[in-house]
Amino acid sequence: MNQKLLKLENLLRFHMISRQLHSLDQRRMLAQWRHGFLSPSAVWAAQLYAWPWQTDVFLGAALSQYRLLVTEKEKRPWKSQLSSTKSKKEVEVWIGMTVEELARAMERDIDWVYEALLNTAVDIDSLEADSHLDEVWIKEVIKKAGMKLKWSKLKQDKVRENRDAVRRPQADPALLTPRSPVVTIMGHVDHGKTSLLDKLRKTQVAAMEAGGITQHIGAFLVSLPSGEKITFLDTPGHAAFSAMRARGAQVTDIVVLVVAADDGVMKQTVESIQHARDAQVPIVLAINKCDKAEADPEKVKKELLAYDVVCEDYGGDVQAVHVSALTGENLMALAEATIALAEMLELKADPSGPVEGTVIESFTDKGRGPVTTAIIQRGTLRKGSILVAGKSWAKVRLMFDENGKTVSEAYPSMPVGIIGWKDLPSAGDEILEVKSESRAREVIDWRKYKEEQEKNKEDLKIIEEKQKEHKEAHRKAREKYGTLLWKERSFIKYLERKEQRPLRPKEKVERDSNVLHVIIKGDVDGSVEAILDIMDTYDASHECELELVHFGVGDINENDVNFAETFDDGVIYGFNVNASNVIQQSAAKKGVKIKLHKIIYRLIEDLQGELSNRLPCTVEEHPVGEASVLATFYVTDGKKKIPVAGCRVQKGQLERQKKFKLMRNGHAIWKGSLTSLKHHKDDISVIKTRMECGLSLDEEKIEFKVGDEIVCYEEKEVPVKTSWDPGF
Repeated sequence: MNQKLLKLENLLRFHMISRQLHSLDQRRMLAQWRHGFLSPSAVWAAQLYAWPWQTDVFLGAALSQYRLLVTEKEKRPWKSQLSSTKSKKEVEVWIGMTVEELARAMERDIDWVYEALLNTAVDIDSLEADSHLDEVWIKEVIKKAGMKLKWSKLKQDKVRENRDAVRRPQADPALLTPRSPVVTIMGHVDHGKTSLLDKLRKTQVAAMEAGGITQHIGAFLVSLPSGEKITFLDTPGHAAFSAMRARGAQVTDIVVLVVAADDGVMKQTVESIQHARDAQVPIVLAINKCDKAEADPEKVKKELLAYDVVCEDYGGDVQAVHVSALTGENLMALAEATIALAEMLELKADPSGPVEGTVIESFTDKGRGPVTTAIIQRGTLRKGSILVAGKSWAKVRLMFDENGKTVSEAYPSMPVGIIGWKDLPSAGDEILEVKSESRAREVIDWRKYKEEQEKNKEDLKIIEEKQKEHKEAHRKAREKYGTLLWKERSFIKYLERKEQRPLRPKEKVERDSNVLHVIIKGDVDGSVEAILDIMDTYDASHECELELVHFGVGDINENDVNFAETFDDGVIYGFNVNASNVIQQSAAKKGVKIKLHKIIYRLIEDLQGELSNRLPCTVEEHPVGEASVLATFYVTDGKKKIPVAGCRVQKGQLERQKKFKLMRNGHAIWKGSLTSLKHHKDDISVIKTRMECGLSLDEEKIEFKVGDEIVCYEEKEVPVKTSWDPGF
């Protein structure tokens, strides 16, 4: 500031000196006038003499005023000088923040963020409000907003306290009391597992199963004549229910492996052995259908040796009992073998304290809401208990046994139905008792938060992978265009854009018609799980895409129909559920297919049929007749010479309206239609076997040779079946 003041003072002094020199020059001129003649302009001369003095006074005043202003400015604080300049808003951001969080931090709406990212490499169509943004795009948005960013570590460093519910430590052995064994019956489909259990329970469960096969996990408490109690879990044997069998093995103490004596070891038998081995659970072998003439129990035992299941007869530790579910033979011996093994295992549990258990199955009942079948593993469950399972919680309103009878308490190893859930938990979820409803909500909130954090980590990994892909693509593009002139570069980019033109409406319809949108509704969570597991094996997307748009438990409702309608060709599959007449009529009006099934493999066959219907048909040629060329000649038609073949029909008949092909040395050299077909001199439409004829083709350039074959055929469209094999 002092330098500027000195410059100004020097400038003013220079200006003042110039004016003084000018005044001296004016005085010299006036002196010359006085010597020559008297001038009446004495006043004007006086004014001229006054100019330098007035200029000095004026410049001095201006200089002093400027010094005063500069001094005052130097005394002011620096902030007051910047008050007129608008400061940039500072936005606090962090790594991995979402679109919604960025918009909130900037005090803008989400659409503004989308607009800021329009002309960038970000795929706007796939960007959601909860999508995570890369660091580059966060900076880009802040820059376009004219704001200043500030990186915050608070979001990264902030760790939420773990508020989850966990199992209690192991109880004091002195507090443990004996409990009933939990026994899972496993084996191949149709080997008599449910019939065997029926005989023990003296019920007819198998008769009520659709198609005679078990499609759910059944939990039953069986009381033996000796007073002992056994909890049986009956798992499905069908290939579709692998997850259910695995879940049954995880909550059991003993596995009863049922193998039909007339059928031997099958695929699901081997799978059941593996599930038992993974869960480290001992096996009792029940060789069923021993009443049949073709039964061979010894063959079954030998086949099991290949899978390290060694029976006591062969020096192993696996008890083998020959039974017949039909006649009831040796059923008590099987029960006694199970009880003996349970005594060796010394099964005990703690009946006191908060309840611990496992959800075996879950479903939605119209009158009672979400219902679960559970096995209690620790503690005693009572009405009013607060439970959490997965991301759902319950205040127990009602409990009932496998016969639907209300019970007041459920002790360890007891299967029980529980009513009072706020949402439907998943089969296999761990059940834990908590002190209060507020504690239950806290646990659920924590689990949802934890799930969200895991999802965020996965999203960040995907973002990083996408970023690497974009950078690699950008690098390759630079290498590709780096040596080209701008005109060549522009032309190549134009050709690339032309290839990536948007689909026309007709092309879009054809593409979309090759996608099957499916909604799955099941009676219980395990059934839906089994269907989804089968759909996960779909490997024919190159033929037709299979897209699962929604799934759930419960009857088909109006929301399902409306959802399917949005996809034009959506199909709703219901497994062991109902669709009211009103719902079916509504679906018919909206063009939505509802397909109900009670047997899982029928549902999968139907799904395969729907996929096959979306595939284009293949055209097959079906021969109608064959003729051999005996002679060739030409017929003059005006100025044209038309080649004609003299033929004899060897097989079938030749029909003029059908299609023909000319075969030479086993290869088709022409396909098309005939222009003429004559017998002697008469035009004819059909030539039968052993008759001779003359014919000409619609292609004049084709020349016949003796020995050629003329084949008459018709084309038929043949439906194509999907190549997807679900494995059963």
